[in-house]
Amino acid sequence: MTERSERSERSAVIRRLLPGGVGGRPPQGEQLSEGGRGGLAADVGVLRRRYARRHVAARAGVYAAAVLAALVCALPFLWSVVSAFKQNQDLYDPESNPFFFNKPATPDHVTFLFTDTPFLTFVVNTLVVGAVVVAVTLVLALPAAYSLARLDRPWGTPMGIAIFLVYLVPPSLLFLSLTRVVVALHLEDTLWSMIVVYPTITVPVSVWLLIGFLKAVPKDVEEQAMVDGHSRLGAFLRVVLPLVFPGIVAVVVFSFTLTSSEFVYALAFVSASPEMVVSTGVPTQLVRGDVFFWQSLQASTVITAVPIAFLFNLFLDRFVTGFTMGAVKT
Repeated sequence: MTERSERSERSAVIRRLLPGGVGGRPPQGEQLSEGGRGGLAADVGVLRRRYARRHVAARAGVYAAAVLAALVCALPFLWSVVSAFKQNQDLYDPESNPFFFNKPATPDHVTFLFTDTPFLTFVVNTLVVGAVVVAVTLVLALPAAYSLARLDRPWGTPMGIAIFLVYLVPPSLLFLSLTRVVVALHLEDTLWSMIVVYPTITVPVSVWLLIGFLKAVPKDVEEQAMVDGHSRLGAFLRVVLPLVFPGIVAVVVFSFTLTSSEFVYALAFVSASPEMVVSTGVPTQLVRGDVFFWQSLQASTVITAVPIAFLFNLFLDRFVTGFTMGAVKT
């Protein structure tokens, strides 16, 4: 057999091997010459090494892209941490690197945040308002979502759409009417003004989210519980709620984040510092006319964001599971 025919034979066999993976066997009944077998083994080895290099290069590219994306996302946080401990001369020098300390670091601005401003009071108020609003949201949204998802009524779908459309109404349009409600209830300059108003933002979207989560739970599960002697309420509390717990976590995180970051209503309804939350108290205390306490502002941002980010990552799996479960049609 000539050299050219041996190469042709090896190439044909390798092409037939590639779909099934390099290193497979020739088709049954096909025989190769001694020289063809040796050349085929060499070519297969070359292909294995080539694909191994490509695999390593692809994985390295993925990890490099992930590291680059992480650095880009972490730069604002890194800048805030560094800026919080910078001296004024270092911060306002245009030639200084914003991501490094060009002068010795100082904790004075962080100390100023805790000693010269009621920052801790703002944090406590935010936690109280957020916890109560989350509880109210769950108490109202869970029964509403369950009734729309489980009870077959002709008005169910239009009602669900109407509830979601309420969330799309801009706060600026509801501002005057809600102000009259707060004044009529004599809740101005109190935390209760925000506790009463914030569920109008969180309940509609929470109902919409929970409808998807509840529809993902088969009806047979609660019907079996009712056959075993539970009432519909008992089946809902003992069977359905544990199954939609990831969805509840998603609603809790969403509601608390939305509540803690709201600004318009918090600024309009509360003007007394002891009753302010972080979103309004920090800029009110640390922005005085045209004077910005940048280091203290950055410190408050980091101190507020770190616990929320930690809790979010702690329940990240359940949070993602909740959103994806609500998107699955059963």
